[in-house]
Amino acid sequence: MAPLRGAGWAPAHAAPGSTTAPRWEPQPLTYQELQSERTEVPVSRLLEETALGRPGSKDSGCGELVWVGEPVVFGRAESIAGKYGVWMKDPEPVPPFTRETTWRVDAVGTEVRQLFQYEAAEQLARGYPAKVHILPQPLESTGAVVYRGGLFFQPRRSRTVARYDLRGEAVTVEREIPGAGYHGQYPYSWGGYTDIDLAVDETGLWVIYSTEKARGAIVLSKLDPETLEIRRTWETNIRKRGVANSFVICGTLYTVSSYSAHNATVNFAYNTATSTSRALSIPFENRFRYLSMVDYNPAERQLFAWDSFNMVTYPVRLSQA
Repeated sequence: MAPLRGAGWAPAHAAPGSTTAPRWEPQPLTYQELQSERTEVPVSRLLEETALGRPGSKDSGCGELVWVGEPVVFGRAESIAGKYGVWMKDPEPVPPFTRETTWRVDAVGTEVRQLFQYEAAEQLARGYPAKVHILPQPLESTGAVVYRGGLFFQPRRSRTVARYDLRGEAVTVEREIPGAGYHGQYPYSWGGYTDIDLAVDETGLWVIYSTEKARGAIVLSKLDPETLEIRRTWETNIRKRGVANSFVICGTLYTVSSYSAHNATVNFAYNTATSTSRALSIPFENRFRYLSMVDYNPAERQLFAWDSFNMVTYPVRLSQA
């Protein structure tokens, strides 16, 4: 596949009405990277009751994660702006977008505003976006997701989550996550200001973060995708700085042990339906040794990840419910 081009180029064949990306100019890259040893902290049961819905019910197709396959590379960013980033598809798209429409953000820099739109992953691999959206405010790090026609992201230097409407090209709602750490207070082990991480699964929209009250442990909240109101919150005893990343499948939070070890593992699972947890050791390959983003796509049943300039996917296998 042809390599991806960075943010400092203009598409040769843009779609009608598209916006040409302004040339990326070098700037002070005030991003944060940490070196952290792998730390595994047992998770204890902290909440009772059941989660919103039971994704493991009959005919849901849900189950527990039991296997992660080898990464498949879709493309590579060449500019330093793409050392880490986020790429994704909408599992529940709104017309004119489809499940094949692919979205990408190169996340290095102090004013990250460009959201690249591709008609399909194959177009992303060739490096020519159909359109470039210029966000009204810069986003922070690699925690964004696309869901039901909106880009959900954390505006820079805030504990706020915002929804950018992809059709209307405007922010339609913003809401503060009470007490959430931001801009380096409670990041994942690799740093990168990954304090607030959004996720999507079969049950909806989630936000992963920590607070002073939780003393740096992962807090998981279910969000209303229209209003961004918090529906319910779970606290775990997984130290957020002690894991490299996390994602949600079928209402269960999974964490990755290391961002740089070639043979990492998915090392913990926290089930929101039972408020219980268990340690895991599912092999997870960091082929390029710098994992900055992992998200699950429930429509494709695979993980999307960004590993040192490379956009990759991982096949997964779930147990029978």
